[in-house]
This record gives sequence, structure tokens and C-alpha cells, in this order.
Amino acid sequence: MSSRLAISDEQLAYLTKGCVDVIREAELRSKLEQAGQKQTPLVIKVGFDPTAPDLHLGHTVLLRKMKHFQDLGHKVVFLIGDFTGLIGDPTGRSKTRPPLTVEQISENAETYATQVFKLLDPERTVVEFNSRWLGTLAGEGWIRLAARYNVAQMLERRDFRHRYEKGRPIAIHEFLYPLAQAYDSVHLKADVEVGGTDQLFNLNVGRDIMPAFGLAPQVVMTVPLLVGVDGIEKMSKSAENYVGLTDTPDQMFGKIMSISDPLMWDYYELLTDLAVADIETMRQRVDQGDLHPKQAKQALGRSIVTDFHSARAAAGAEDEFERRFSDRSLPSDLSDRVFDVPAAGARLATVIVGVGFASSNSSATRLIEQGSVRIDGEKITDRGCRVSPEASPFVMQVGKRKVVRVVPRSES
Repeated sequence: MSSRLAISDEQLAYLTKGCVDVIREAELRSKLEQAGQKQTPLVIKVGFDPTAPDLHLGHTVLLRKMKHFQDLGHKVVFLIGDFTGLIGDPTGRSKTRPPLTVEQISENAETYATQVFKLLDPERTVVEFNSRWLGTLAGEGWIRLAARYNVAQMLERRDFRHRYEKGRPIAIHEFLYPLAQAYDSVHLKADVEVGGTDQLFNLNVGRDIMPAFGLAPQVVMTVPLLVGVDGIEKMSKSAENYVGLTDTPDQMFGKIMSISDPLMWDYYELLTDLAVADIETMRQRVDQGDLHPKQAKQALGRSIVTDFHSARAAAGAEDEFERRFSDRSLPSDLSDRVFDVPAAGARLATVIVGVGFASSNSSATRLIEQGSVRIDGEKITDRGCRVSPEASPFVMQVGKRKVVRVVPRSES
């Protein structure tokens, strides 16, 4: 390996940028120093259960941390939990989580393996599936693994403890999840495992049991759960506050431009490779009035779109955003959506759902009441607004980014 494996204070700061927990930093420095002396890369493990078909920027906080280690010459293992997905991660659950089917896991895993290489170097990334060793672990092996941990230790986990105290059921197989995740670290001989803050217990189980298998305990690093573009909840598709890796450049740039100024700095820290000192310098320039917040946010949008598309796509998305919102023009790619309207008419909320701008009538109604819906440029706040089948085509805008021309048609 190259001299990239040598460690400096600057590189350690780069690796720990944005982390909430580093258990323990002295051990991490020691492992990095030994790797540099021996010219042997560390094994960096990050696991993803394929619970949904597409990834969003929230997932890339972990991917980017993998990239940081990769940039310094270390071996990163992108671990797809096709076996643990059958168990169902109990993290944050107040009741037993239904496991995924084999078919769902297989379909989702296939998309994961392609999307991660938008950020990671495919030539220097090991993609593994934990069914390869967990699926062949015989009954005796599971018993020996279970013997490494006890029920009292499991009940230290907040989710389990609360359910136990409230008399809610805890299925035995849920105890197997953190053990299975821990055994992944044993099999891979992980030096470092990175996960979200909600995974701290699971990561520490791996750290706890590795010495029983003759291995040095892994260093545990956690990163925050990324707040969605609404600035309220963590990023997720169910909350409709996500930026998907499969979003178009225009969609991606527009969503980034919609975030609040304070949230922008969290995104800079967690979604770019900029050093903490450079981000702080930019923040000071904004605070002092030397740099407009919009310009800083545009730079963030360009950086993120470039990472997942290209610099040319980012420049085009920025130009389109300026044309649409600074010049108050309609998008150049405005599409038509034909909507079948019954003779009695249809609620506007139903139309919003029908064109895919909300997931339910209740969420569409909230958007109307919040003043987020415009028809031909006019804000609509009447939740009872209806669309006639004889209505002329109209431009509907929901929020800042979702715009479409609706063509009503009499329902046959």
C-alpha cells in the first residue's frame, strides 16, 4: 500500500468529521498508526439491511465516511444484510418488526449494489452479503454465539428495556439480530465499524464479543441521522422529506435549495468532503455578510449534484433553478398529466395525490391548508376546492419544486 496509510492529526480529523461517537479515539489512532507502519490497510465495515429499493442522502452519510477511509487507502466493506434483513432490526421499534421476504431482500440488494458506486470507488470496495456465513452457521454455531451474551446485557438496550417494562412482547429472534451483526464483525475481522447513532448498541455488541474470538475489539464510530429537507424529521421516504440518489439533477438541486440556512451547515459537514475548518470559514463569511447564504447553498447543491451526476449536470440544474425561481418562469420540461374527473368533480386534494405530489388525501389537504399549493400562480388554501371535468388545463405547483400541467378529462 502507499504512504497514504500514514496518519496525521489532520487525517484523523478528516476521518472523525461529523461523528457523534468514536469508541475509542485513542484506539483508532493506534490502529491507524500500526496500519501505516505495516503498510496494511484497516478493514472498515458498514452494514446496510436492504429494507427499501432506493437509497437517499441520509444513507450517504455512512457511505461518505467509508469514502473518507477509502481516500486514505483503507479497505471498506459494503455489507448487505440479506440474512439479518430476514430477522428485522428491532432498533427504535416499540413492537416486533415484520421481516422482509427473500424476494424483497434480493430485489432491494440488487439496487443497493449499483447505487453505492455513485460515491465509492468500485475498484476499492468489497461488497459482501452476510448470508454467506450466517446462512451456513449451524445450530451449534448459533448456540455458541448466543452464549457470548446474556439477557441482562440485551435488556440494557433502550428499545428492549421499555418493551419489557411495559409488558410488550419481545420475540427471541430479535435478540439474535445484534448477535448476528456482531458475528459479521468477527467473520470480517473488522477494525472499525461505522453506523448511525441509532445503531450504537448493535455496534458495541460486536466490540464486546470480538475478544472472545481472539480478535481485538473493533473501534465503533457513529454518525448522526440526517435531518430531512423539512428540517424537522430524519430523512425518509415515508416523511416525504428526502433527496433520492435516483432523483434527477433538477430535483436534487431544487430540494437542496429548499433547506433552511441553519440546516445547510449540517449538510455541508455530513454530505461533502470539505474540511471542518473550511466549512467554518464559509460560515463566518456568511455571518459577516461577505457571502450571501443563497450562494453558499448553491455551492452545496452543485457539490451534491456533481457527486451523484456530474459537474455539467450540476451547472445545468443550477441554471434551471435560477430560470424557474429567480425569473419566476415555468420549467422547460413542464409535463402534462391527464386526470380523469368524475361528473360530480374531484377534490383538489385527490388530484394532488393522483399526479403523485402527495401520498394521501390527508397529506394533500395539509399542503393546501399550509398554502403550499398554487393553481396558475394563485395560492389555494380552501381544502374544499374542487376540479370540474370541464375545467381547462391548469398549471399546479406544490411547494417550490413540484410543478405540472393538469389536463382534466371527463371520467368515462
